[in-house]
Amino acid sequence: MQRLEYTVDTPARCDVFLAERSTLTRSAIKKLCDADMVCVNGVPAKAGASLKVGDLVEVTVPDPTPIAAKAEEIPLDIIYQDADLAVVNKPQGMAVHAGNGNYEGTLVNALLFCLDNLSGINGELRPGIVHRIDKDTSGLLVVAKNDAAHLSLSEQIAKKTAKREYLALLEGVVKEDRGHIETQIGRDKRDRLKQAVLPKGEGRLAVTDFDVIERFKNNTLVRFTLSTGRTHQIRVHAKYIGHPVVGDKTYGYKAQRFHLEGQLLHAYRLTLTHPRTGERMQFEAPLPDYFEHVLETVRRESK
Repeated sequence: MQRLEYTVDTPARCDVFLAERSTLTRSAIKKLCDADMVCVNGVPAKAGASLKVGDLVEVTVPDPTPIAAKAEEIPLDIIYQDADLAVVNKPQGMAVHAGNGNYEGTLVNALLFCLDNLSGINGELRPGIVHRIDKDTSGLLVVAKNDAAHLSLSEQIAKKTAKREYLALLEGVVKEDRGHIETQIGRDKRDRLKQAVLPKGEGRLAVTDFDVIERFKNNTLVRFTLSTGRTHQIRVHAKYIGHPVVGDKTYGYKAQRFHLEGQLLHAYRLTLTHPRTGERMQFEAPLPDYFEHVLETVRRESK
């Protein structure tokens, strides 16, 4: 059993509060609430319970059940690993874990083959997964090899002491050298498969900062830094500021100039504190070849 404790700093629903501060999914939180494994001030609480500032929320996470996803021999770029964690450079086109009926070819399937241990906090289909990036986004993820490391890493992400930086090529020329985007994000009311910026009081808080790296004739290379980790956050925020990510047919232009398999969005730098040693560690992954090729093209055209 693992026990998690949180002190409420902002009024919220119980499930929303825990989803923002842990790596547990809303469905997992509801199951724990239904099993009386979530208590507020010592009293079992339902998922929709209203939390007040100062409330103590205690969560009991049962020991993981055996992992159900199967190991597959899939090439994987592991740039670092030790007894507690691994840092992986995920290729574009690979889903992080199973979903929508797809149980093969995922990062989890590859991890089960390549690594000797994975944490079990997220259950049978998502062992070791502390955070995610979209299927068609490339770049760095940290994977937990045991539950203690998982709890430490997820807490770092929740408290924003772990830093995640992305490079993206955007449509159009961004005028500002830097910017701060803070909105509510939730499911698009017109298309439930997409996310959207919602009115204040709806959705979940999403915070993204950006810096312009290089401007071209019709595009801008930008570094994004995440303070929250909402689904499709950078892609939605890029659209929100009027400069969608090149190659993003979901949130960007339907007619794309370059023949790409996905968006030009790459998680290139990850900074974290090692859960056992306390060492501050930073990892970087170079841009994929297809991303560099497009950059070379837009540079030539901008001369």
